[in-house]
Amino acid sequence: MRRRLEEEIRFLPRMQSDAHGFTVVEELRWRRWGGVVVDAWHVDCSADAHGTYLSPDPRLFAILDMTGGGVFELSDPAGGMPVRHERALSMAYIPAGVTVCSRARGIRTLRHLDIHLPESALIRRFGKALDPDRLSAPRLFFEDARLAAIVSLLAEECAGEEPYDDRYGEGLVDALLTALFSVRPEKQKPRPSLSRGQLALSLDYIDAHCFETIRLHDLAAQLGLSETYFSHAFKASTGIPPSRWQMEARIRKIKELLCRESATLAEIAVSTGFSDQAHLTRTFKRLVGLTPSQWRRNGAG
Repeated sequence: MRRRLEEEIRFLPRMQSDAHGFTVVEELRWRRWGGVVVDAWHVDCSADAHGTYLSPDPRLFAILDMTGGGVFELSDPAGGMPVRHERALSMAYIPAGVTVCSRARGIRTLRHLDIHLPESALIRRFGKALDPDRLSAPRLFFEDARLAAIVSLLAEECAGEEPYDDRYGEGLVDALLTALFSVRPEKQKPRPSLSRGQLALSLDYIDAHCFETIRLHDLAAQLGLSETYFSHAFKASTGIPPSRWQMEARIRKIKELLCRESATLAEIAVSTGFSDQAHLTRTFKRLVGLTPSQWRRNGAG
């Protein structure tokens, strides 16, 4: 993991390009957030501006704006008709190792964003939740209002003279990647629970034997369940484990004894399954907030 993070920190785009007719107007603005590099370009386009591009890393290409009333075309040199980008904030996703060709037809100036996505950064963020089919499928033209809003904010942050803390850009990148690859939360397996009848049987048993040592095996066996399943199902049904339920049942009955009997605390401790009075006092205070003596003096609760 440490090596992967170090690689992300050093990551720079490794795209090979053969471009003609594009002239950079402004100094390239770029930022790196969480291993992802975002480049903001502003170029003049000649009448026949075109290029060919290949990168070992996936990338998202987004048009910010263009002047001249023309179109920007992207195509796969292996075949297929070019796709036309005619509006700002149209986008293209190019997987790793996929060559694309571009051509500016009737465009005077072009502002666009390249977002370079090292695979290590994607795996670190999403792990198995990342769909490999979406990662490897080219999308040379698409529009998405949510992604467009995030792209615009990333472009502003790249160009800003007073950038925010890196956590701002990292949050935008996380949101963009989550939407771009449609990453969904993993479905949680339903937790086992006891039926009403099973729960009632278990609670009755615990209540009747709360002063004794109750083994998890005995509780599970009376329902024909394994100890592990019963333990998880009991907690899912009551919110607490069986041992805690037993102790609370024991304390409830001890309160009854404190109300109606004049027995000493030492005698009550021994008769209710505690090793001695000190053990009873510690447990009672932890669950009730008062010692047994304080509880009795305060009018039995």
